[in-house]
Amino acid sequence: MEMEMVHGAKSRVFTRGLSGLRNLVVKLKEKCVGIAKNIKKIAKDDPRRVIHSLKMALALTLVSLFYFVRPLYEGFGVSGMWAVLTVVVVFEFSVGATISKGLNRGLATLTAGALGVGAQHLAVLFGTKGEPIVLGILVFLLASMSTFTRFVPSIKKRYDYGVLIFILTFSLVAVSGYRVDVILVLAYQRLSTIVVGGATCMIVSIFICPVWAGEDLHNLIAGNLEKLAKFMEGFGEDYFTFPDNDKISMNSKKDGKSYLQSHKSVLASKTNEENLANFARWEPCHGQFRLRHPWKQYVKVGALARQCAYHIETLCGFINTEAKVPMEFRRKIKDSCTKMSIESSKALRAMASSIEKMAHPKQVVMHLENSKQAAKELENVLKTMLYGPEDIIALVPDATVASILVNIITCVEKISEAVHELANVAHFKEKIEATVSPEPTKHTAKLHRGIVNPMYDDGDRGEVDYVEVIVCDQKPQKIGNCIEGEIRVDNKCSNNVNNSTVISPPSIITCT
Repeated sequence: MEMEMVHGAKSRVFTRGLSGLRNLVVKLKEKCVGIAKNIKKIAKDDPRRVIHSLKMALALTLVSLFYFVRPLYEGFGVSGMWAVLTVVVVFEFSVGATISKGLNRGLATLTAGALGVGAQHLAVLFGTKGEPIVLGILVFLLASMSTFTRFVPSIKKRYDYGVLIFILTFSLVAVSGYRVDVILVLAYQRLSTIVVGGATCMIVSIFICPVWAGEDLHNLIAGNLEKLAKFMEGFGEDYFTFPDNDKISMNSKKDGKSYLQSHKSVLASKTNEENLANFARWEPCHGQFRLRHPWKQYVKVGALARQCAYHIETLCGFINTEAKVPMEFRRKIKDSCTKMSIESSKALRAMASSIEKMAHPKQVVMHLENSKQAAKELENVLKTMLYGPEDIIALVPDATVASILVNIITCVEKISEAVHELANVAHFKEKIEATVSPEPTKHTAKLHRGIVNPMYDDGDRGEVDYVEVIVCDQKPQKIGNCIEGEIRVDNKCSNNVNNSTVISPPSIITCT
């Protein structure tokens, strides 16, 4: 009996252990699948990340030749490892970031190396006992002053990495010179390998599938304005809808509204915009962007767009609230508020298109004027309304929404001014090239000797909305049974056809 109990206990322990092992294998498998899906998503979101990884590997392979090829190893020795280290720390995702780090590292190494050699020669003049004291004092002074400069905003933004490398290199060269007699050879080897590593990074980054920080910043700003336009469009069309009951619960509008999240990324884009603008200043000419492109103006437009996004975030708070608003008041302000929202959306979308195509915005002023006119109409409507003190509290949510929309118009106007300034300093095209044939010049004479041909798209001979009119200027004559001055349209005589006549396809005009 005891043997059976012991055997049963062992069996249960074994079963639990086997079950735990199976659960562990299942969890491990799920974890691996989750990691694989996450990696796939990251690569799919931006395929340039995969290319960047391959470029990094290529640059590292090239500089590794300092160790693999004997002539190069004999020329540089162990200092060839600095080339590998340089590639690891310098190679970045964008061209601007790579050039920034490469030049910072190269110039800092050159300057610090020269000062380190000079400090060593100066310290030698003080004799054997005074040399280490002088070197210590020089290292202390330069390290403290260089570290303090890292707190200067302008230096920290663009040269922080260079200052860090300066401190490191000067300290190594100055201190190493106390024990190493061939200090010049050491400095030369280190500088040479760093230059080779940095040059390799820049060449690979520029000439193999380059990623331009300036282009990313350009697209980011245009995309942010488009996101704000999407919210304003959705808000204007959706907020002032009326259910059957007399009270409106604004929380019911939240579900399924994708536009409510469109502005979220704009609020958190400040750091990304500033970094891209900083890296873009280091980049050479590329595409439509010249050497000294006004990247600071993009940052200004982005800052104004964020101000607008903060107002929009406030609107989201009213959408999500449980407050109930009387329908009568909302009906009276609906047209004005909807027009303000829609026209602001159109203005933002026009500015986004202007930046994207690098052309002067032409329709923005018209949409801004329409939104301002709607704001004046709202003001006139509010002046005519009379409510008692007991009704004011119930009107606060919609009144606040209307006030925020007026503030958004002001923000959009500021963005418009910044975009126009950007268009001027960046030399945007005066107008966007037409994608259709220009409207023909209107003639006072009737159509002569012409054919109205339907315009088809990709060979599709279905319904079309426009026709091509070929105009000739000969004097009208008698055609068939038509009297002089008439024109045959679809085998029917007509004397009412002129250049402004709209003829539905597939009508045919015949004249001589």
